[in-house]
Amino acid sequence: MVLSGAERLQRNVERINALNVFPVPDGDTGTNMNLTMTSGKRELQSKSSPAIGKVAEALSKGLLMGARGNSGVILSQLFRGFAKSIVNSDQIDPVQFAAALQNGVDMAYKAVVKPVEGTILTVAKDTAKHAVSIAKRTTDMTEMMREVVTKSNESLARTPDLLPVLKQVGVVDSGGQGLVCIYEGFLQALTENLGSADDSPIGSEAASPELFPAMKAVPAPSVPRPNQVLSSAQSRLETENIEFLYDMEFFINRKLAARNALRFDEALFKGMLSRDGDSILVIADDEIIKVHVHTRKPGDVLNYALPYGELTEIHILNMREQHRELLHEEAAHLNSSTTVPAIHEDPLKETAIVEEAALGLAVSEVLTGTPAASITAESAHEWAAFGIIAVAMGEGIASIFMDNNVDVVLSGGQSMNPSTEDFVNAIESLSAEHIYLLPNNGNIILAAQQAAELCERNVTVIQTKNIPQGLAAVLAFKEDGTAEENTEAMGEAAKQVRSGQVTNAVRNTSIDGITIHEGDYIGIMEKAIVTASPSLQETCRELLARMLEDGGELVTILTGEQADAAVTAEFVQWATDTFAHAELEVHEGGQPLYPYLFAVE
Repeated sequence: MVLSGAERLQRNVERINALNVFPVPDGDTGTNMNLTMTSGKRELQSKSSPAIGKVAEALSKGLLMGARGNSGVILSQLFRGFAKSIVNSDQIDPVQFAAALQNGVDMAYKAVVKPVEGTILTVAKDTAKHAVSIAKRTTDMTEMMREVVTKSNESLARTPDLLPVLKQVGVVDSGGQGLVCIYEGFLQALTENLGSADDSPIGSEAASPELFPAMKAVPAPSVPRPNQVLSSAQSRLETENIEFLYDMEFFINRKLAARNALRFDEALFKGMLSRDGDSILVIADDEIIKVHVHTRKPGDVLNYALPYGELTEIHILNMREQHRELLHEEAAHLNSSTTVPAIHEDPLKETAIVEEAALGLAVSEVLTGTPAASITAESAHEWAAFGIIAVAMGEGIASIFMDNNVDVVLSGGQSMNPSTEDFVNAIESLSAEHIYLLPNNGNIILAAQQAAELCERNVTVIQTKNIPQGLAAVLAFKEDGTAEENTEAMGEAAKQVRSGQVTNAVRNTSIDGITIHEGDYIGIMEKAIVTASPSLQETCRELLARMLEDGGELVTILTGEQADAAVTAEFVQWATDTFAHAELEVHEGGQPLYPYLFAVE
């Protein structure tokens, strides 16, 4: 089945390439999926086994290592989830097959930072859902596969309704079409002994209408006749609209990492990439991490990745350059009235960052993302004036820090203190003349100070003792200020904010006349427990009232993992009515252990 699926995909590579419009022209979808599938096929053939679980495992490994582009990486995740679902199976029935498809969909959606409907993801999701339903009514794998092919085509036909750019240019999603080809190949393998194999390419007159409803619903460009030009969907896009112009793919080899390498935090890493990029895919599998991103600053991406391990198989492509070449080729062939050949006759021809730097090509763009015309090659190697490292717990809080000039966020907080070594590694990962550390917890300050002493760098520890102080400090930072001015401003801002925390008591006790029972909610203002109650609402109200006794113009509320939406809404309404003079801001912090954090300024 796998070989048949790979072969059918390969036969239709150029037709799939011509459909590619999303998200931007980052090479060719058909080519990327074909190279990915070829890698999986090669691994499968080298590790043949009578057990389908072992076969799927080999395919999954090959796909992961060979994955190219968004579509290739998503394809690898679909089959990675599929393989994990049946890893211990010798044979599978329709129920297991459908469950494996669904597991693949779940894994693929998790891998994509911002899943977009109307893509290969939608086709895979709709198909898997249908397969799970059909599995309840049949024990015949051929019948199951027919349903899978039919449903995938139906879903593919719907993609233009979900993604406006597809409808704009009159095509279906290219990645979804590639997946449909693979499913059709699977069906072909099951039916060829019955004489119902279909070898015709998609969109051809010989294709079975029943197997290709998507192509009927949204016609792809017809097969070109002599002297007819096949115009790709990419040609209908504007080159300058490609915002994140560098298409990057590489591996982080954890096995070859230094002994002091940072612990890999996938959520934070994705957050750092999303600061100036899109089409982000990060797949961590044992000792290898696969990364794909479109970005304006490839140098920053590599710097983000370096602390986690050794970088291998680095590929960087300029998608605007690709698009200009495509337009030039199509214009040339249009003028000469000849058929357009394959856009990339050598799909393996990639430009690595090392090759580009060695040739002196746009060095400043590779390292900093700044246009080459405004910077000399020598100045491209200069460090930034400042760098900021902060400690945070919760993805939301980490995102707030990163949106406000913080370069590295270390996971940590109460009961999760980063080590001195973690700080040292983070410091060494930054190319900055002066680095600020925001420990954001009293128990972490010493580790931060020790790291600053160990590093032969200009490092200042701003002694922030909690998240509100850290946020106040980073908001006071000025990029055009001097190191001394920023040190003073950040330290002073941290002192001016009043902080509060709500959490649960872990034991019975009595402190400063307050009786506390295990499980009670306790309100902490700075270092002192000022209230305790079985009621979360009551605790929040009493704590904020105490914090505002001496006035305050701005109240910031950070909701945690254990925050209750109804409690939050009621509390915010109470605070708005009770403290009309104060402005309220509510942010999703996502911090563990503390349902609410308060800051008063």
